[in-house]
Amino acid sequence: QVQLAESGGGLVQAGGSLRLSCAASGRTFSNYVMNWFRQAPGKEREFVAFINWSGSSTKYADSVKGRFTISRDNGKNTVSLQMDSLKPEDTAVYYCAASATYYTDTRRFRPEVYNYWGQGTQVTVSS
Repeated sequence: QVQLAESGGGLVQAGGSLRLSCAASGRTFSNYVMNWFRQAPGKEREFVAFINWSGSSTKYADSVKGRFTISRDNGKNTVSLQMDSLKPEDTAVYYCAASATYYTDTRRFRPEVYNYWGQGTQVTVSS
């Protein structure tokens, strides 16, 4: 089992930047693929970014491609999400999630395949 804790959320103006971090504890962090998801009020939880065990493969939702960057440091048991050029529509609670199973198809973008979740961190982008 792995425990996850996000940090770094906050209030930022449109066009600004934030860096979210997710600290993991418990089992060997490098055994898990990691995702960032987000959920806005009244909307379903949606995929944001994916990173594989080593960090050699990343994927992004079209809505954040070119603006967000996911990375991980297996030595520090952390995964990060650098968010630049933020837009009001990026406002949501952001969650990191872990899975010991590495799906190479679109299942890796679905929240239901992720076993472990953090508590979430609020990101609010003002216009």
